[in-house]
Amino acid sequence: MANVVELKVNLHCDECIRKILKAIKKIEDIETYDVDTQLNKVIVTGNVTEEQVIRVLQKVRKAAVKWDEDNQTLFTN
Repeated sequence: MANVVELKVNLHCDECIRKILKAIKKIEDIETYDVDTQLNKVIVTGNVTEEQVIRVLQKVRKAAVKWDEDNQTLFTN
């Protein structure tokens, strides 16, 4: 069963987005991924956990926190 991981990430420039996409593409067992630049949101679907995606983003020096859809506030790990 696929998990949907939604994270808040600071997407302030095209270079950041490129680095994030390149890092996410290397994760094994992902089905889809999307970057919403309007909301600064990264969505990854597949056999992955939030912790896996956060670790990959940290490797490219991007901080990521869990997305809370109810009120769009952030909770750190």
